[in-house]
Formats: sequence, structure tokens, C-alpha cells
Amino acid sequence: MKSILLFLSLFFVFGLQAQFDLSGTIKSESGETLVSASVFLRDSEHATISDDNGYWILRDVPAERYELKATYLGFKSHTQFIDVIDDENMDIILAGSPFNIDEIEIKATQIAADGPFPNVILEEEDIEKSNFGQDIPFLLRYTPSAVVTSDAGAGIGYTGIRIRGSDASRINVTINGVPLNDSESQSVFWVNLPDFGSSISSLQIQRGVGTSTNGSGAFGGTVSLNTNQVHLKPYAEFNSTYGSFNTTKLNVQAGTGLMNDKYTIDLRFSQINSDGYIDRATSDLSSWYVTAAKIGENSMLRLNAFSGHEITYQSWFGAPIERVSGTEEELRAHYDRNAFPGGLYQTVEDSLNLFNSDRRYNYYTYENEVDNYEQSHYQLIYDKQINENLTWNSVLHYTRGKGFFEQFRIEDEFADYRLDDFVDPLTQEVFTTSDLVRRRWLDNHYFGGIVNLKQNLEKLELTYGGAFHHYIGDHFGQVVWAERDNGFDKDEQFYFNQGNKSDYNAFVKATIPVGDKAEVFADLQYRGVNYSAEGEDIDFSNVNIDTSLNFFNPKLGISYNLSNRDMIYASVAVANREPDRNDFIDQAVIGQTPDHENLTDYELGWRSKREKINWEVNAYFMDYKNQLVLTGELNDVGSSLRTNVADSYRAGIELSAGLQLTDKLAWYPNLTLSQNKISSFDELIYDYTNGEDIITTNFQDTDISFSPSVIGGSSLIYKPIKNLETELRTKYVSRQFLDNTSNETKAIDAYFVNDVRLTYDLGLSFADKASVSLVVNNVLNELYSANGYTYTFIFGDTITERYLYPQAETNFLLSLMIRFQ
Repeated sequence: MKSILLFLSLFFVFGLQAQFDLSGTIKSESGETLVSASVFLRDSEHATISDDNGYWILRDVPAERYELKATYLGFKSHTQFIDVIDDENMDIILAGSPFNIDEIEIKATQIAADGPFPNVILEEEDIEKSNFGQDIPFLLRYTPSAVVTSDAGAGIGYTGIRIRGSDASRINVTINGVPLNDSESQSVFWVNLPDFGSSISSLQIQRGVGTSTNGSGAFGGTVSLNTNQVHLKPYAEFNSTYGSFNTTKLNVQAGTGLMNDKYTIDLRFSQINSDGYIDRATSDLSSWYVTAAKIGENSMLRLNAFSGHEITYQSWFGAPIERVSGTEEELRAHYDRNAFPGGLYQTVEDSLNLFNSDRRYNYYTYENEVDNYEQSHYQLIYDKQINENLTWNSVLHYTRGKGFFEQFRIEDEFADYRLDDFVDPLTQEVFTTSDLVRRRWLDNHYFGGIVNLKQNLEKLELTYGGAFHHYIGDHFGQVVWAERDNGFDKDEQFYFNQGNKSDYNAFVKATIPVGDKAEVFADLQYRGVNYSAEGEDIDFSNVNIDTSLNFFNPKLGISYNLSNRDMIYASVAVANREPDRNDFIDQAVIGQTPDHENLTDYELGWRSKREKINWEVNAYFMDYKNQLVLTGELNDVGSSLRTNVADSYRAGIELSAGLQLTDKLAWYPNLTLSQNKISSFDELIYDYTNGEDIITTNFQDTDISFSPSVIGGSSLIYKPIKNLETELRTKYVSRQFLDNTSNETKAIDAYFVNDVRLTYDLGLSFADKASVSLVVNNVLNELYSANGYTYTFIFGDTITERYLYPQAETNFLLSLMIRFQ
């Protein structure tokens, strides 16, 4: 018995004196290793810092219970209790980023992923998989309720996106909280920021009205882009792409990492060139991005500067439907209707171009029929953690844009340009017309400031925000060449007008817990708009716009946790938005003034998260008053004409899911079923037979144009071997009407498109990451169009013309990426 007691006593003493090693790695949530992070055992002398590989070790730790803590500047600290009874290896993940940058800057314009509004968040890895040099809309084309199109047919150049049938002018876009939508047209011209996807660290799409944001009201959705990522380690990255239509992309990125725990600098340069799928629809695009930041323990100062320059050959005219899918007889009939002096086809070259082409037809033949525009953005961002419960975010911004599009004109009147008639010096014959080349310029400035204040109270999170933005835009034209040159001044402006717009808003958002399972979200926004424009338009008509509008936009939502796996939510949101510049000018021609639009958006959804399946179903009803709907026609610069309708709505169900079918196979499908109706729509048809009469036809309960009733998307990812990932992407879009008459002859046919992506990790020993990716777009060679327009007039007979924008047949892009870190 005494021997046993002695043995136990010695064992106990030995146990108390035993010492062990604790070790592991420490990384950020994004997978970056954290260098010089602190790891220590509280109330002890055991402490260390991580090395260049994020590795740490605490040696000779006596057996005991400890509180282990890991910290790194700006990240949320990690704390856990550990019983030391043996050597142990553990990996530590720290949440957040230096100074919680993404949390501070994003929350003012985004909603939490589990908030009461339908949303999709794409992280840097998701964006990288789709980024072969195409514009941002094509990176988003497989998200729910999205339809994208490309004028050049292959996603490079002028591209567009619709969400729930709403076009780009109704989708609010911000970059780090700064509005990107053009103040006058309210659209986003993604071509001005080529390869911007390479600078995005995350983005969120909110469908419907969503939360309060800066800039024009969201009637279809919001797209919030964030670029303010902090790279903790130095890096350099090279990306190169080659593909169909002589498409090339060169991208170089580099960063210093976090220097002296305070400073970081990142930069990118990109060059993209493509011949385009459509004839002559070339793109010559370049861009750069530079950001520098100083990060302190409770503050961050950052300067972002980025710019894009695009030269694109115009292809916005589209192709006659007879050229895309008609018979020779139908094409001849179209030609006969439009071949006359002043018509579409005025020269032998025009005729040969039409009849010798195919679905890739481009109306323009002049060698320099280009759009040439440069846009530069500057953002100064300051964040401050005032105290534990109060955070400040502010942004000063300035955008400078200038450029022109060049047009060849056949036998235009000199008087239309305030030029003297041409007198032949030999014969003294007087000519009143000439072939000529004109440039239409846009020269603009956009600047402003944004302030956000986030306050955490005991049971309440409040965000206060306000912003002021001002826009100045000069519109003017010049004649740069004439066949009959009478010595005119090439710098003379034959028309000039200027637009001025002030946009200001203030909001307060509150997140309020109700019991243990519910959370209420409230959002109140006031927005004011002052817009004026004066001068002369290209036809010398007076531009005289002066309007002031004030909007109140309340939003209310509630989320309720049925369990730790299921949540339901409901919300109602009100949005108002002003007409754009073209609405004012185009409707003035027919003696009307456009009204502002009002939308009440109701959302009801259910989210479920299981071990191998996540899904969401969302029902929406969007009730519009005075919605500006497309008539199907274009004005002289290719912009769509719109008119107010008193009552209209969009109603639908959106379903999305993520299924981990096996260890190697995952499926991400989505489906939108909707009905999009106008209660009463008046179609105006001009009768030129005897003068210019207007024939009005009323349509009841008719479909809204460009609003397909079925939109489906799918991503099927399969990883057959360790380094290879394959993906089948599918998009289905049902029939879209070109106008609001529900006329099946004026519609875009449904289409079903499949893309295949292969990505192989090369596993190069000298690089941190290296991969080669191949995407084959439209692998089944679907002949389809995603956009178009129509117009009808009477000249003896009733004539309806329909134009489509054909999208590329089977094509490929091959990309190589190498990253050193």
C-alpha cells in the first residue's frame, strides 16, 4: 500500500513538472499568413511572434490550464482555453482585416448577408474564376435574375446588365461607397473601367430597392464594389489571356504588403484588345489602379486613384432581324424600305455591306467610327475608431471624364453646322452639302463627399450617413473634316450645352434585436436632387431644364430565426428616382415633361443552411407609379427612349441553392419566375403619309419590355483530381419583348447558353500560386441575341423595323496567372 502511495505521489509531482511545446500557424480569414502576430499565454511568461511563414511555437510550457491569446494589428483577437497535457499543434484564424476596414467601409452601403433583403456576395476568389478580361456584367451573368448583353457580342467593349428586367440606369452602382452611375444618363458605362474586376476584393448585389445608398435610386438592384483590401505580404502577379476574335489581355499587379505595420501600396496595369465578334467592333482598352494607405491602431487613411481609357469601334446600331435570321426576300424588302437619299442605305458601300455580311453585320463602315473616352477617379478615405462603440468613415472623391465619339455623315447640310456654303473656286458652283466627319464631345467633372458614423449601443446598432455630390457636364460638337472644305475652323463648336446636377442625401439605419430570435432593420433616407441644363442641342433646339426634387425613402425589414439553420425575413422599401437627361430632352420634342418614378418593393424570403445544402426562396412584388418604360425606339446616339406609365408592377419568385453533392461535385442553381405588367400603355406611331400625324393605340395589361418571365442559371463544379477544377455554367432566358405591346413578332427569342471552364493549378515551386484556365463560351453554339430595339411608322403602309444584337457563337479564352508572394 505504501509503495502504491509513493508511486502516485511521484507521478503527481512529475506531472506538475512536465513541460510541452505548443505550436501552429496563424492566418487571416482570406488565407494570408500573418507575420509577427503575437501569441501568448495570459498570466504567464510564455509569449512569441509568428515568423515569415506564419509559424509560431511556445516551448517548455508546464502542464496546466491556460488562456491562449493571439493578436494582430487591426484583427479581432483570438482567445481560447487550453489544457496543456501534451505537445499540441493548432492553427489559428483571425477574423477581420487591418483596422476592420471592410466592416467600416462596406456596412454603410451594404446589408448583412443574413439581412431582410435578397442579396448575393461575391468574394475575390469567386470573381477571379470568371475574370478573363470581360466587363463586370459578364462576371455577374450567372447570378439570380441577371441578364447581360454585349454590343460587340463577346463581353468586351460596351456591355450591359439587367436585374429583374431593370436596365443599367436603374441599377445603383458604387465603388467604396462612391456612386459610379453617370449623373445625367444614370447608366454605368463599364467600358470606361476595363479589367476593373482585377481590383475588386468583394462585391454585393442587392436585388430590388435594397438599403439606402449614395447616388440614383435603385429600382432593379444595387451593386456595391469594394476595392480596399489590405495585402499583408509583398506580392507580384502576372495575368495574360488570349482568345477568339484576337482577344488579348495583359495584367500586372504588385504590392508592398504591410510595411512597418503601417503602410501599404498596391498597383495594377491592364491592357485589353479585341476585334469583337461583330464586324469591326474592335476594342482598345487600358486601365491602371493605384492605392496607398496608412493604417494605425485605430485609424486608416487611404488614397485610391484609378483610370480607364477606351477606344471602341461603334456597334450600337444593331443588325436588322432580316439580316440575322431572315430570308433573302425579307432582307431585300427591308433594304427597299430604307434605301433612299437620307435613309439608312445611301451608298453602294452601304448596300454591299448589308448583303455581303451575315449575323455579324455592323452598320458602320467609316474606319474611325469610334468612341474615344477617358475617365479617372480619385478617392480619399479616412476611417477612425473613435472609441469602442463609435466608428467614423468619410470619403472625398473626384472623377474627371472627357472624350468623344466620331461619326461620318453623308451629304449633310452646311447650315446644320453653322458653316458657310462651299463655292467651287473653278466653276463658282455653290454646294450646300458635303460628306463630313463630326465629333460629339462630353467633358465632365464629378466631385463630392460622404460621411458615415456607426454607433453600437447595448442593444442597438445605428448608422448615420450623409453625402453631397455635384456634376458638371459639357456637351458640344465639332466638325473635324469635310470633303468640301471651305476653310472653316476645326475647333469651332457648332452646338454647346451644359448640365449641372447636385445630389445630396442623409439617412439613419438601425438594427434592433427583438428577443433571442428576431432582428428589426429600419432605414430612413432623405434625398434631394437639383438638375439644370441649358444651351443648344445638336439640332439647335433649346435645352432648358431646371428641376428640383425631394424624396423620402423609408425601408423596414425583419429577420426571424426559426432555428439555427432556418431564417425567414420580410421587408418593404420605398424608392423614388428622377428622370434622366434624355427623358427630359426626348419628351420635350412631343411637348411633354417626364414625371419622377415611385416604387414600393415588398420582399418575403426563407433561408436555410444545412451541412451539404443551402437554399433561399424569395418572393417579391414591386409596385411602380409613373415608371419610365422603354418604347423600343432609340434616339440619334443609340440611347433608348422612355415614357411614363401610371401603373405597373413586377412580381416573382427567386430560388437559389448550393448543394455539395459529393466531395468532388457541387451544384449552384438559381431560377426566377416572374410576371411583369403595365396596366395601360399608349403606343405612339408617327404617320408621315400626309405630314406628321400621331396614331395612338392603347394596350391593357401588357408585358414590360425586356422582362423575361423565366431566368435560370446554374454552376456545376467538379474536381476530378487534386489540381483540376471544371465548371459547367448554364444560362436560360425566356422570350423578351422589344416594346410594351406584347407583340410576338417584336420579341427576342428565348435562349439557352452553356459555358465550360477548366482551371489547373500548375503547382510551380517558385511561385506562390500559378494556374492556367480555359473557358469555352457558348459551347453548344447557340445562335442567340440578348438585346434589341424596334420602331414602327406609317408611310402609306405601316412599317415596323426590328434590330437585334447577336451574341458570339462558340468562342474561347485561355488565361495564365502567376503570383509571387
